[in-house]
Amino acid sequence: MNRFENLRKQMIDHQMVARGLRDQSVINAISAVQREEFISKDLVEFAYTDSPLPIAANQTISQPYIVALMTAALELKPDERVLEVGTGSGYAAAVLSKIAKEVYTIERHKILANTARRRLEELGYKNIQVLIGDGTLGWPEYAPFDAIVVTAGGPNVPEALKQQMAIGGRLVIPVGSALHAQKLIRIRRVGKNEYKEEDLGSVRFVPLIGAAGWEDERAIKPAGKKTEENLQELVYKSSEHFASINHINLNNLLKRIGDCRLVLLGEASHGTAEFYEMRARITQELIEKKDFSIVAVEADWPDATYINHYIHGTAPDPLLESKPFSRFPTWMWANHSVHEFIRWLKKHNSVRPQSTKVNFYGLDLYSLYSSMEMVLSYLEKVDPETAEVARLRYGCLMPWANNPEIYGQLTVTKQYRECEKDVLVTLRDLLKKRLEYSFADGEKFFNATQNARLVANAERYYRTMYYAENNSWNQRDQHMFETLQAVLEHKDQEAKVIIWEHNSHIGDARATQMSARGELNIGQLVRQKYGDNAYLIGFGTDHGTVAAASEWGGPMEVKQIRPSNIDSYEHIFHEVRTDNFLLPLRKPLLEITRNKLSAERLERAIGVIYQPETELQSHYFYASLSHQFDEYIWFDETRAVEPLARGVTKDVPDTYPFGL
Repeated sequence: MNRFENLRKQMIDHQMVARGLRDQSVINAISAVQREEFISKDLVEFAYTDSPLPIAANQTISQPYIVALMTAALELKPDERVLEVGTGSGYAAAVLSKIAKEVYTIERHKILANTARRRLEELGYKNIQVLIGDGTLGWPEYAPFDAIVVTAGGPNVPEALKQQMAIGGRLVIPVGSALHAQKLIRIRRVGKNEYKEEDLGSVRFVPLIGAAGWEDERAIKPAGKKTEENLQELVYKSSEHFASINHINLNNLLKRIGDCRLVLLGEASHGTAEFYEMRARITQELIEKKDFSIVAVEADWPDATYINHYIHGTAPDPLLESKPFSRFPTWMWANHSVHEFIRWLKKHNSVRPQSTKVNFYGLDLYSLYSSMEMVLSYLEKVDPETAEVARLRYGCLMPWANNPEIYGQLTVTKQYRECEKDVLVTLRDLLKKRLEYSFADGEKFFNATQNARLVANAERYYRTMYYAENNSWNQRDQHMFETLQAVLEHKDQEAKVIIWEHNSHIGDARATQMSARGELNIGQLVRQKYGDNAYLIGFGTDHGTVAAASEWGGPMEVKQIRPSNIDSYEHIFHEVRTDNFLLPLRKPLLEITRNKLSAERLERAIGVIYQPETELQSHYFYASLSHQFDEYIWFDETRAVEPLARGVTKDVPDTYPFGL
């Protein structure tokens, strides 16, 4: 079995069968098609990843699971004829041809149609015909079809396609007025003018362009007609411009935030100074002018606890002592921008009564060893006998405390399944003694409880990471949301919270490609619970420098950020005739701008790892900006954060294995 055959098998097992695909004819078809042949050579190593990939004409080859899902929904039989709208690379047509007798596929981009036709012929697919044309009008010369599949999302079901279905035929198509509202629809023609419709679930697709679909925004306007303002000019008119962070007036932003109790501040990278400094500036004004009292960040609970003690005046400056954030990537929080901000928090708290002081918490779950040690340290002080029991229970995790990803690999064999029970029992015992322990010191008990909860969730996270990556992502964000809820329950359910996390966490996942992969995030969970009482702010940049590594555990480098992809939101904002701006999206200055920014486009995400050479594959995903965020802050050129000088502890990185 060669490398690609093995990857193909893994793809089927983990991306399809594990998600419930049971149609053996589809599984056989996917197994028989070499996906690597339909991808450019520079991206062939990603052929079997669980994501779409870029092809010519700023289009994509669909995520493998979506191809399988839609093919299964067609319920094809070997003697049937199928029409595909949107040939793309030709991969999906090849899969269909392994089941159906004849495949007819239409592509509006000439370069894609010609390339796919040539590729399919070279690979020996003899039952596929390719047409260059408007797929929304179908292919009447070869109608009727037993099945029709459309690989782009339209505002409605094109009538021409319904009429070209045979009696008993099936049409599968994404339909919706916007990206966040698309549904995968299956229509059955049960009579000459009778159809039955089924909803197969939410999906995310590129727009269906054509006479019976969406208008192509890039089409040239007919001569003599008034040209509509381009999107860049609309963004300029719809945004508030500023020269620098120090001189920006945030009063209008605070008005738009209004009475919201949760403000989520994003970042498009983990190593850009402007993102940290702007979040600090907004946070300071929210604290001073709107009585926000909690800052919760994408960092581990024990590390953030050091910061919380410092800003309350009960411990020396931890960042100068190299206590917290000593694991890779140290620069993510141990940098001069963060240091300046926590010094401001300490100064602010020093003149405030205890009840109104700001608290600083970490929401993430990677501090397995540190959290175990904090639980044991607490129990040794309040209940030595229980501490000994807890130490024995945590024993199964101790050998892997510094490398819990190895524990994740071992648990696939079920050898260490009992660890799950032991860490949960420790958490349960802590909660049982809530009254007894918290009576002595409620804050210390809460801290210990959160660390015990982190250990339990981290054990589960690493145990599932190696056979369900998207599930481990969901576990991580679910943990961060649950930690946020625990903080509010402990402090004050009506307290106001500011959250600092990456765009990929705080932007609503339902408005991005993540949702199609079954992934959620804290932004989605917050919106679902708090609705308009939460305000989500994203950040972006076009070019400059960023602090990032080239590989896990590698040294921090100051890297040049590539100018943004031509099909991305970042490219649109780069062409706006101002360098820095705030763009309201929930309460837009111009509604037309918000509507145009709902179209699906690429969006860049740089984590602690940045690989410019494979940037399009590694750091871009599709999103609908105006449904993802309530506001967007743009810096055209940015600079890397400046790290504090400190040693590095060799351990699992803060954002392992995602980098975000």
